[in-house]
Amino acid sequence: MLDSTFIFFPNLIYPQKEREIHQGRKRIDIVMENGANDGVFNRLHQIRKLPCAFVAFECKNYTTEIANPELDQIAGRFSPNRGLFGILCCRQFQDRQKFIERCRDTFKDSRGLIVPLDDHIITKWLHFIKERKRELLDEEMSRLIDEVWLD
Repeated sequence: MLDSTFIFFPNLIYPQKEREIHQGRKRIDIVMENGANDGVFNRLHQIRKLPCAFVAFECKNYTTEIANPELDQIAGRFSPNRGLFGILCCRQFQDRQKFIERCRDTFKDSRGLIVPLDDHIITKWLHFIKERKRELLDEEMSRLIDEVWLD
C-alpha cells in the first residue's frame, strides 16, 4: 500500500486496506478516494464522465496468468456510487496484450474500466519520481487508460 499511496498522492488519497463492501460479504484490496483537482483522474470524472469517486486496487501476487476471474472480481466491486475505475496490480503478465483485450471487453460491456499495472511499470514510475519527473506519471497513466479505452 505504501507504493500506491506514494505514487498516486496527491490525486488519490485516504487509502483503505481490505475495505469491506456489501456488509462485509465482499472486500476490495485497497480503495483510495479520488481527490484530483486536475490531471488524468480529474479528466476521467469531469470530461470522460466515468464515475470514479473512489479507485479500487486489486493486488494479485500470482505466478500464473491473470485471467477473466480476476477481471470479474474487480469489476464486481464497481458501482456508480463507488466508481467504475480500478487498477489491477500484479507481478507480471505472461501475455499483456491478451489481458488488455480482456480489459477492453469488460469496458465495452459497461462493467467498468480496469487498468493493469505490473512491477515493470511501477518500477518505471518510481524511477520517474526519483528523477523528479513526477509529471510524467499523469501522462503514463493516461496512456494506460487509453490503451483500454480506445480500441
